[in-house]
Amino acid sequence: MATAGGRRVITCYGAAVLLAAALLLSAPDATEAYDSLDPNGNITIKWDVMQWTPDGYVAVVTMYNYQQFRHIGAPGWQLGWTWAKEEVIWSMAGAQATEQGDCSRFKGNIPHSCKKDPVVVDLLPDTPYNMQIANCCKAGVISTFTQDPANAAASFQLSVGLAGTTTKAVKLPRNFTLRTPGPGYTCGRAIVGKPSVFFTADGRRATRAFMTWKVTCTYSQFLAQKPPSCCVSLSSFYNDTTVSCPTCSCGCQNPNGTNCVKGSPHLGSAIDDPGKWTGQPLVECTSHMCPVGINWHVKQNHKDYWRVKITITNFNFRMNYTEWNLVVQHPNFDNITQLFGLNYKPLTPYGGDINDTAMFWGVKPYNDVLMQGGNKLGSVQGELLLRKDSQTFISEKGWAFPRRVYLNGDNCVMPSPEDYPSLPRMQAL
Repeated sequence: MATAGGRRVITCYGAAVLLAAALLLSAPDATEAYDSLDPNGNITIKWDVMQWTPDGYVAVVTMYNYQQFRHIGAPGWQLGWTWAKEEVIWSMAGAQATEQGDCSRFKGNIPHSCKKDPVVVDLLPDTPYNMQIANCCKAGVISTFTQDPANAAASFQLSVGLAGTTTKAVKLPRNFTLRTPGPGYTCGRAIVGKPSVFFTADGRRATRAFMTWKVTCTYSQFLAQKPPSCCVSLSSFYNDTTVSCPTCSCGCQNPNGTNCVKGSPHLGSAIDDPGKWTGQPLVECTSHMCPVGINWHVKQNHKDYWRVKITITNFNFRMNYTEWNLVVQHPNFDNITQLFGLNYKPLTPYGGDINDTAMFWGVKPYNDVLMQGGNKLGSVQGELLLRKDSQTFISEKGWAFPRRVYLNGDNCVMPSPEDYPSLPRMQAL
């Protein structure tokens, strides 16, 4: 226990809580947006009232990422809500409110935040230990349960004042918002559920929250209204021509090139300092102007197998893409035989009988981070070996190339089908 503002604050409520079990037990039960590749994906926010104080309560808030391939990357999440009454936040651990607001009515102990509609952000990994709780302080980054279940949740603690000291007196916050940091997520209303149960590290004692409510947030790419962030180029061993990303896939260069940069000794002066980082990409000057480019190369063809090389290049000088992932659609994924430098999970959004969608991501710590640096430094590679199915495999009309590619859940711009690499005459794969 620690004391803040004359009130007891729990600095850790049980670091040994089994996160993976909690993720499974707190399974999502409703969605308000629909992604055909991840129809049940959402982020669930669980608010547990753990302790009563003289004028309110201490709560632990946890966000669970149930999305299969859409994680929250840098610069991290921002969670907001509107208080139902005149509540204030006396103190926090594991996160902080972005604004204190008007606390002039308090003459002694000053609350951490008096905002009617606070916005909370995560703390950084180097935060002093006495300001942390379990599952906090990851700079707002939340992985997917598929890639890294131990980091698929984020928690923080807050001491709420002027809130009431019984379950009947406490009013649920309203108007929850989740930004990452841009828009895209829509959050439903808070719903009171069965109080959460927590176990000690040895599993011999269980404690229970006094009150628990949940909020479900779902993502819509339409609401996000983001410009494209990636594009796909295609190449093959049987054709010397590389089909480049379509021109202006993610935007066009200004006539004087002010919206992009070329690698030079003065590049550092064009990049924001860490404390001033806006999250806006600063891309290398290319014909496509995308932060990330993906190349699908048909590398080899044998009697029973064919081989593909995937190269991902980061043209964004302001971002390292940690725990990147690709979702690719291709009709031959049920015949993946071996992978090199990639992890793989089949996605079956249409049912178990159709396996044409796969999720790929890097191998820790080999290539799970897509470093900034452009064409020379910022790239990762992996390869797929696929068995030929004589009933389905053909080499004509671009069959060997993907139908659709997504990077971190964002739809990448594909070349036009008529531009796909073609077979030389009188040759068959």
